[in-house]
Amino acid sequence: MNNRNYNIYFNTHTISGIIICALLYVIFFAGSFAFFRNEIAAWQNNASYKTYKENHQSFDKLLDSLKGEANLHGRDINFYMHREGTSAYVGYTASNDTILNKENLSKITPEQKAEKKKGRRRRGGDDDSKNFTYNFVNQKVGDYAKNYDMGEFLFRLHFLAQLNQVPISVGIAPFGYLVAGITAFIFLFALITGLLLHWDKLVSNFFVFRPFSKWKTVWTDMHTALGVIGFPFQFIFAVTGTFLIVNSVLALPFSKLLYDGDQQKMYQDIGVSAKEDYAYSYKSLNKDVKIAPFLDMAKTKWPESEFLRIVVKNYADSNMHVIMELEPHFNSSFAGSGILTVKVADNKIVEEKSPLTGASYGDYVRSIIYRLHYGDYGGYPLKMVYFILGVMGCLVIISGILIWLVARDKNNVIPRKRKFNFWAANVFTAICLTMLPVTAITFIAIKVSPKVDQDFIYRVYFYAWLLLSLYYIIRRSIRRTNRETLLVGSILAFIVPIANGLVTHNWLWKTFVDGQTDLFIVDFLWLMIGIIGLLAFYKTKKFFQKIQ
Repeated sequence: MNNRNYNIYFNTHTISGIIICALLYVIFFAGSFAFFRNEIAAWQNNASYKTYKENHQSFDKLLDSLKGEANLHGRDINFYMHREGTSAYVGYTASNDTILNKENLSKITPEQKAEKKKGRRRRGGDDDSKNFTYNFVNQKVGDYAKNYDMGEFLFRLHFLAQLNQVPISVGIAPFGYLVAGITAFIFLFALITGLLLHWDKLVSNFFVFRPFSKWKTVWTDMHTALGVIGFPFQFIFAVTGTFLIVNSVLALPFSKLLYDGDQQKMYQDIGVSAKEDYAYSYKSLNKDVKIAPFLDMAKTKWPESEFLRIVVKNYADSNMHVIMELEPHFNSSFAGSGILTVKVADNKIVEEKSPLTGASYGDYVRSIIYRLHYGDYGGYPLKMVYFILGVMGCLVIISGILIWLVARDKNNVIPRKRKFNFWAANVFTAICLTMLPVTAITFIAIKVSPKVDQDFIYRVYFYAWLLLSLYYIIRRSIRRTNRETLLVGSILAFIVPIANGLVTHNWLWKTFVDGQTDLFIVDFLWLMIGIIGLLAFYKTKKFFQKIQ
C-alpha cells in the first residue's frame, strides 16, 4: 500500500473513530444486553414468559373489562404484541359513530383531560382515545411509564432514544434517533478504513498478540485482533442499524409528502401492514362480540407463527373486522409475514396470506435486516454469541481510545495538546467503563425496590452514571478507572443473582429446574460476567506487576 492511501485510511479511521467512540460504546454495551430484552423484563417482573400457556380468551376478558370504563362500540382497537405474545401495547380510538363519539366526549371529566395531556405515551388530541400496556401473564393493566422495565430501558438506550428528551429540534427526526443514525453511518467509515489499514498484513498478523511489550503495542494488538475477528459482526450491525434508523427517520417526511401524514396508509401500500379501510355501517352486530375464535383460527392454520399485531375494526358494528398480522417462528421460516382478516358478521375470510410460504421480496429484505440486527433466529446459543461479539466491540472501542492517547503522548507534542488528548481520553474512558457497575447497580435496585417505574430506572441509572463518571474523571487515572470499574462491576455482577434469590426466592438452580429459562438466563449471564471480570482483573493485576 502506498503512503498516500495509507495516510488517507489512517486519518479517516482515527478521526471517525474518536468522534463517535463514547456514543458507539454506549450503543454496543446497551445493545449487548438488549439481546435479552424479553428475559430481563421477565426477570424484573418475576414472571416467566417461557412457562406461559397462551389463552386467547384473555383478549375477550380484557375487552369485557374495558367496557366497564368506556363504550367500545364503533371503536378501532389495536394490540401490538411483544414478548412472545405475553404482553401488548393496547390502544383504542374514538368511536367511528359520530353520535356516540359526541356522547363519549361529553362524559370526559376535567381530571381525565388533565391526565390525558400529562401522559407521556398517550396519543390523540382531545378525544377519548386511550393507550396502555397489558401483561397477559399477571393480567395487569398500566401505562407505559408504570410498566417500564430495564429491558425496555437498555433496548432504547442502544439507539439513544433517551436523547429525544433533549429540546433540540432537527425537523426530520427525533434528536436521539438522528444522533444514533449518524453514529452508525460514521461507524461504517471507521470499519472499512480499519480493515483496509490492516489488509496487507491481515493473515500474517491475525494471531499476533504481544501482552508484555510497550503499552501502544499491547493496545494495538488487542484492537487489531478483536477488530478483525469481530469485523463481520460489526459490519452487519453498522449496516442494519443505519438502515433501521434511516427507515424510521425517512418514514415521517415521506408520509407527510406523499400521504398527507398517514403513515398507516403508506405502510399498507408497501406491503408492511394489512388493509384496514373498512367503513363503519351504523348497524349493530347481531351476535356476541368475541375475537378469541378468530385468533384460534389463525393459530390452527399456522401454529408455527406468532401474532405481531391484532386490530379490531369497528367494534360491535355489523362491518366489524378482525385483522391479524403474524410472523413465523425462526425455526420454521427465516422470512415471511402473514395476514388473516375476518369479517365477524359472517365469519368470512376477507384476506389471507400465509406467514410460512410465499414470502415476498420485501419480506426477505425486512426479515434479513431485523433478524440479523436483533439476533432472534437461533435461540439462546446465538444470543450468547451476539452478546460476546458485542462485548468484543466494546473492547475494540476502549483499546482504540488508548491507542489514540498513547500515540500522541510524546515529547514532541506541545503540552497543551497533550493535556487536551489526555482529558479527552480520560472523559471517554470514564463515561464508557462506568456503564458496567452502573448497570449492575440498577439491576440490584429494581429488584430490592418495592416500586419500579420509568422515573425510578432513569434516576438510578443516570444519577449513578453521572456520579461515577465525574469521580473517575476527577481522579485523572485511566489505569485506575480501568481496573476499579472492572473489579467493582464484577463484584456487583455476583450480587445481582443473589439479590434476586433473596427477594423472590427464585434462585438460579430453581429457575433452571423449573424450566424458567428466561429468568435463569439473566442470573446466569450476570454470574458469568462476574467470574470472567474477576479473572480479567486478576490477570491484569499480575500483568501490571510484571511490567512495573
